[in-house]
Amino acid sequence: MSSNMQCQAVPLSESEKCIVGTGLECQVALDSGVSAIAEHEGNIVYTDTDSIFLFVNGDTLSIPLTIYQRSNKNTCMHQKPQVHRGKCIKQGQILADGAATVGGELDLGKNVLVAYMPWEGYNSEDVVLISERLVYEDIFTSFHIRKYEIQTHMTSYGSERITNKIPHLEAKLLRNLDKNGIVILGSWVETGDVLVGKLTPQMAKESSYSPKDRLLRAILGIQVSTSKETCLKLPIGGRGRVIDDMPYLQDGGPVDMVFNPLGLPSRMNVGQIFECSLGLSGGILDRHYRITPFDERYEQEASRKLVFSELYEASKQTSHPWIFEPDGHYALVTQQPLRGRSKQGGQWVGEMEVWALEGFGFAHILQEMLTYKSDHIQTRQEVLGTTIIGGTIPKPTDAPESFRLLVRELRSLAMELNHFLISEKNFRIHRKEA
Repeated sequence: MSSNMQCQAVPLSESEKCIVGTGLECQVALDSGVSAIAEHEGNIVYTDTDSIFLFVNGDTLSIPLTIYQRSNKNTCMHQKPQVHRGKCIKQGQILADGAATVGGELDLGKNVLVAYMPWEGYNSEDVVLISERLVYEDIFTSFHIRKYEIQTHMTSYGSERITNKIPHLEAKLLRNLDKNGIVILGSWVETGDVLVGKLTPQMAKESSYSPKDRLLRAILGIQVSTSKETCLKLPIGGRGRVIDDMPYLQDGGPVDMVFNPLGLPSRMNVGQIFECSLGLSGGILDRHYRITPFDERYEQEASRKLVFSELYEASKQTSHPWIFEPDGHYALVTQQPLRGRSKQGGQWVGEMEVWALEGFGFAHILQEMLTYKSDHIQTRQEVLGTTIIGGTIPKPTDAPESFRLLVRELRSLAMELNHFLISEKNFRIHRKEA
């Protein structure tokens, strides 16, 4: 799991050396080639943001640095000088740190204080709560460089053209375009702003004219062409909001992140708690640990050797954090709601939702979700009518459809289920009788 998360990590604007590591961070950073390394011994003559001058045996060598270049993953590749003027440099010494490196070591995340606890239902499922300090202080801020391309084509109604005069668009969206219709270098753009203005010719619809005009155009053979805007616009990004105060420790220190504790046993990642404990100790004692990776197969109880679990900023950044599922149809066999918006499915209560309801002791809500709001044919119709008209929600008097399906499957195997809790009078196996 840790290796997959590191593949998804993106370099942050300000990197920080991890408290606990594996001891392989230096080798990984060296093999990646993102850092500038001195090939000769000498003295630093001059340093700048884009180059370092090194005096070697009477000659001055210029070492160029990578400045704000785009990687294949649209991340920002940037090198920062780590030496100053007059310093003696040995061969193989780090001159400049690259993306996600500090002091020649690989550093992909930040050392923050996390808590594994439910917090007023805000962190249900896999939702992560963050404090406003992480946002305002740019703790997990990363820079991305994206390349957008637009092409003009020759259509049957004429050629497309690049222009800054786009009809039916507000002047605010076109404020960054020059006279040629291309965005000005150095402009600050926001979501929905036009980067390149383009018009595509198309034929006007006949329905937009009066019957008299359409008759004259048909007789005279007149065709009027119009233009449709096909501009290149900035994509929409995701947003968040402040929901409540974060929990705090006994000394009054606020927590930076809150995770759902149910996500640990379900993923069989309980060792993450012990790993974070060592990181907490190192943060308090101001110490750094380097522990060699272990394997449980080669040493008895090797998992007791804690390995630091660092937080990484994953590149799976969604543009729409809120998803709503409408009411829909039920499966013919199980009478369960169909999953997925493509199948017009309803809200589905999964395994983790059931665990959350069990953990909080919501027995009645759990019974509603698993019985007469789920696969109880007769009672869910009564619940729907009661919700619209008003009144007390009725309680089911017979078994749900899932129990009937179990009985039918057992009978197909020549097995009879003796149900003592459900009387034969109330239990009807056929769906029509229900």
